[in-house]
Amino acid sequence: MQFDDALYMRRCLELALNGSGTVAPNPMVGCVIVNENNIIGEGFHQLFGGPHAEVHAIQSVHDGNKSLLQNATLYVNLEPCSHTGKTPPCSQLIIDHQIPRIVIGTIDPNPLVAGSGIKQLAEAGCKVKVGVLETASKELNRRFFTWFEKKRPYVILKWAQTIDGKIGLKDQTVPVSNHYTKSLTHKWRSEEACILVGTNTVSTDNPKLDARHWNQRHPVRIVLDQQLRLSPTLHVFDKSIPTIIITGQIKESVPNLEYVTIDFKSDIAGQILQKLYERNLQSVFIEGGALLLQTFIDSGCWDEARVFIAPSILPAGINAPQINEIPVSTTEIEDNTLHLYRHNQ
Repeated sequence: MQFDDALYMRRCLELALNGSGTVAPNPMVGCVIVNENNIIGEGFHQLFGGPHAEVHAIQSVHDGNKSLLQNATLYVNLEPCSHTGKTPPCSQLIIDHQIPRIVIGTIDPNPLVAGSGIKQLAEAGCKVKVGVLETASKELNRRFFTWFEKKRPYVILKWAQTIDGKIGLKDQTVPVSNHYTKSLTHKWRSEEACILVGTNTVSTDNPKLDARHWNQRHPVRIVLDQQLRLSPTLHVFDKSIPTIIITGQIKESVPNLEYVTIDFKSDIAGQILQKLYERNLQSVFIEGGALLLQTFIDSGCWDEARVFIAPSILPAGINAPQINEIPVSTTEIEDNTLHLYRHNQ
């Protein structure tokens, strides 16, 4: 029988996206079970700590069709786990249900798995095929792969600038992008583990750094404040959301407000990423200001940049960060243009 493995793997990737923002730091995974070119079960990883995609897919198979599993193919975009963590191993579940053929998008980079799930399935007599839509499977979980392969969070830079290359005015809040981009930005915030801004951004704009205009799934707030000069009356100190202040001073932490010390004389970006890595924050969304963004660009420690270009001009404004890359995509959002850049590819 001919198998359209790519077709069903694409469906896995579609299903996996349903877990965006709810499964991190676990990966997004979808699973499809096919018998004689008919989908008899499918599922996705829905919630961190909850059942994995393979469990949902097997459970979704109607009781009257359970016998079909013994002549089925199970598709999954990431290697089934083979260890007991918050849930039992999925590789053993597949073996227990005697599913004979397994198609996998990519190997899991987690050292606790890293090929052991595939090995366990093969040793049990399953036919295992690996690497179907591998690039797309890794792209979907690029935060997860960066975490394990580079030992740091996935870094996304974001800013809005005018057509004359200005990001704002000194000590003055100036809206640059439009209201549609504001909602999109809150959506993006909700998808990442934490959001990072510099001292001037907080002192000038007094931002809440939350996702209130999207779904209230707020990232951890990270604020750079070398000299601890920010006023405690600012929103970022309200303790409503877990917040980390990265500083050069020593100060005692309190619940939902942690003070972390780094050496501001060398490799600021690298030290920040190390502190976030130690706290299991798998991705960071950096929104400003210009100096902080440029620091990460110059260090090479970034993965994506999302840059809005607005039709206005600010002749006396602050220069926007300079990025020596070619956009991989360009999107029009009303009167704004969104450029997407990729680095470390």
